[in-house]
Amino acid sequence: MAGLDLARDFVPLSIAVLTVSDTRTEADDRSGDTLAERLAGAGHRLAARAIVPDEVEAIRSQVKAWAADPAVDVVITTGGTGFTGRDVTPEALEPLFEKRMDGFSAIFHRISYDKIGTSTLQSRATAGVVAATYVFVLPGSPGACRDAWDGILAAQLDYRHRPCNFVEIMPRLDEHLKRGAVSSGAATPAGA
Repeated sequence: MAGLDLARDFVPLSIAVLTVSDTRTEADDRSGDTLAERLAGAGHRLAARAIVPDEVEAIRSQVKAWAADPAVDVVITTGGTGFTGRDVTPEALEPLFEKRMDGFSAIFHRISYDKIGTSTLQSRATAGVVAATYVFVLPGSPGACRDAWDGILAAQLDYRHRPCNFVEIMPRLDEHLKRGAVSSGAATPAGA
């Protein structure tokens, strides 16, 4: 049965929050505030926070920089997941995904449907792994951020959550890179 195993220690993660918006500022970034408050309340660390415009290269550049930073375990973006011409966050980030997390979108929409009905179809929430870093792409509303955090991320980013969670597999997220090095002959021979 799913739940917390209190015999295990909590493992705080370093989480970066990126707001994608042409109009939001630090003063009125309610979605970014929601995520920052929730992750801190759960015991995690806010590794970084930024706001970038709805532009593919700006979004991609910031997420790639955080994914390359060993001090960042998780990136959560908010905004730019709709269908208007300026909504380009999935287009910016999905090409970077080494592994897609299709189940995240499915569960997010299931939770969202219970709250807003078929309007959940207007979100292209997605997730994946970029450079051994989890990246979650959320809609730009505070409600959607609450739903994603409370309904999915709070549990999956908690090492104590059973039967499994994202934290316990973090050390193995880059195995494909190591296997690739071995199969390409780039690895150091045994005994060298």
